[in-house]
Amino acid sequence: MKQLLLTVCLVLAAQLVCAQQKAPSGAKPQPSAINSGVSGKVTEVLNAASYTYVKLNTGKKEVWVAAVKFDVKNGDSVSVADPMPMPNYESKTLKRTFDLVYFAADVTVNGKSPKPELPEGHPPISGAEAAPKKVDLSGIKKAAGGKTVEEIHLGKAKIRNQPIVVRGKVVKYSAAIMGKNWLHIQDGTGRAGNDDLVITTDATAKVGDTVLVTGKVTTDKDFGAGYKYGVIIENAKVVVE
Repeated sequence: MKQLLLTVCLVLAAQLVCAQQKAPSGAKPQPSAINSGVSGKVTEVLNAASYTYVKLNTGKKEVWVAAVKFDVKNGDSVSVADPMPMPNYESKTLKRTFDLVYFAADVTVNGKSPKPELPEGHPPISGAEAAPKKVDLSGIKKAAGGKTVEEIHLGKAKIRNQPIVVRGKVVKYSAAIMGKNWLHIQDGTGRAGNDDLVITTDATAKVGDTVLVTGKVTTDKDFGAGYKYGVIIENAKVVVE
């Protein structure tokens, strides 16, 4: 009898542990970054202001992808490279909040790159440019009254939310992502991890341009899904020199 009672207790204890470990009903898995790109068949198209949103069936799941307005229809095959995930993204134009949207600079429709339908007054874009193997960083002078890229990284705690000026060369440029152009600049200072500075701006530039950047320092910026920046200059004024 004692042995039977002990067996019943052990079974109940095991069931309790399993119940505690089981995910709660309705829980959603956390989104993960799709760094290598995503492709699938279009099942729904939404146009909003200067962006086109498409729902893609990848064969395993359905995901939303957005890019500068382009021509696409249901049934088309769409591919995007290195999209940026934005969890809980609210589109005020569509009056809708998406659980997750992947914003992309480059889109391929049925194997071809469609010409983006830019709104009136929108600056020309060239899409995302991969960082070149080598950019000549020699001869870059520190901005008067400003800081170097390395100094911004090393002193981020003291200059957080403060305006700064920095000069550097554009080593990567991605246009029209989440309504902003994204630049990576370097000036030859620092080492891996603190030699590159991310900028968001309305201005346009190209890889190799020397730019003077003015803006406030934001630290520990987390866009979600693993995209975090220890330092970023958002909504900066960028002048190509």
